[in-house]
Amino acid sequence: MPAPLSHIETSPDIPPSADAVVIGGGIVGVFAAYYLTLRGLSVALVEKGRIGAEQSSRNWGWCRQQNRDARELPMATRSLDLWERFGAESGENTGFSRCGLLYLSNDEDEIEGWARWRDFAQRVGVTTHMLSATEATQRGAATGRTWRGGVFSPTDGTADPANAAPAVARAILKAGGTVHQMCAARGFETEGGRVSAVVTERGTIRTRVAILAGGAWSSSFCHQAGIRLPLASIRSSILSVSEGAKGLPDALHTSAVSITKRSDGGYTLAISGRGRIDPTAQQLRFAPQFLPMFLRRWRSLLPGSLEGVRSGHETLQRWRVNEPTPMERMRILDPAPDQGTIELTQRRALELLPALKDAKITAAWGGYIDSTPDGVPVIGEASGQPGLILAAGFSGHGFGIGPGSGHLIADMVTGAAPIVDPTPYWPGRFAGLAVGKVSEF
Repeated sequence: MPAPLSHIETSPDIPPSADAVVIGGGIVGVFAAYYLTLRGLSVALVEKGRIGAEQSSRNWGWCRQQNRDARELPMATRSLDLWERFGAESGENTGFSRCGLLYLSNDEDEIEGWARWRDFAQRVGVTTHMLSATEATQRGAATGRTWRGGVFSPTDGTADPANAAPAVARAILKAGGTVHQMCAARGFETEGGRVSAVVTERGTIRTRVAILAGGAWSSSFCHQAGIRLPLASIRSSILSVSEGAKGLPDALHTSAVSITKRSDGGYTLAISGRGRIDPTAQQLRFAPQFLPMFLRRWRSLLPGSLEGVRSGHETLQRWRVNEPTPMERMRILDPAPDQGTIELTQRRALELLPALKDAKITAAWGGYIDSTPDGVPVIGEASGQPGLILAAGFSGHGFGIGPGSGHLIADMVTGAAPIVDPTPYWPGRFAGLAVGKVSEF
């Protein structure tokens, strides 16, 4: 039972040339293509499978500032505004709503950590409300429990993962860009050291700018050109349940389980941070740089299986641009969900929220979250390869900050003033073995 996803019809023929080619039709790729098209550039977006079919439709749908790492917070704030503006300017519906996000806890250390973040957030103008035991218990009435404390972030919200990326792709088409599904990019060509074309399975598109927003495939794609991009994927497992439950918050996080209301009236259920590590050659290659991340989060991670090898997204093999690639053999990453996690998630949700007792599981799915060693995405021109813009390693945060990331990419390509300081996202920060501070949230 795969994650729900809206289907769209897209452009039949690839153009011979474009001002920019975006590789990857996830939320970051579609927003990058959208903002570039609005600026008058001819843009071709190529996607090996379906728009939004991988992690962009397999996440919770949260668009949050709350508990963001300081390096990502400006991007999160600007993205919320852009989520809102997109609907008004495009006429498309992503399901975005500033419904507010509710966090509840009985762990004093966790509550103190939220309070420290609140103090930081206030200094940068972000609204967040710490909840007393009484307030948390009142807001969490659907649980039937008492709580020591919590947080409510009223300006944060959610969008619909099933519809968001397809909605942006439709807006690209209306603005004059082209979108090509079932069209894998196999590599790129250069002239004078600069990108000169993107080679796809359907032919070559001449361009001086290629934007790689390939999610979990990005590192293996870079490897073909000798570009080192340290990424590692975690397999997460999520389920959705049918509509009918009454009185539940639109978005609730606890350490046991988190829920999000879906556009169909049902709910998405997940356990925050829990995932399986499926060993691959790429993970072994970059293991030293990921050690600090692992030491911080090992309690939430479980050993995986050969699912990652089967999927082929983290291969160290080289492929030819005139032959089918692993991306054409695995059009859509659809890893098996961890059945133990699915059962545990449902059990915890029923214990926490009795109103879900009659809800039936409508879907359960796995997804690969591509992470960087410090948990902060890479956005910027690849070192030593002019014309190739990298946008990857969003570490489970990409959906919420997709609009801001796409806008920043458009700023970089067109030479406009950047919407946020791009320094924290500089790809060159992983040139050696040293790793900066690991993201706390």
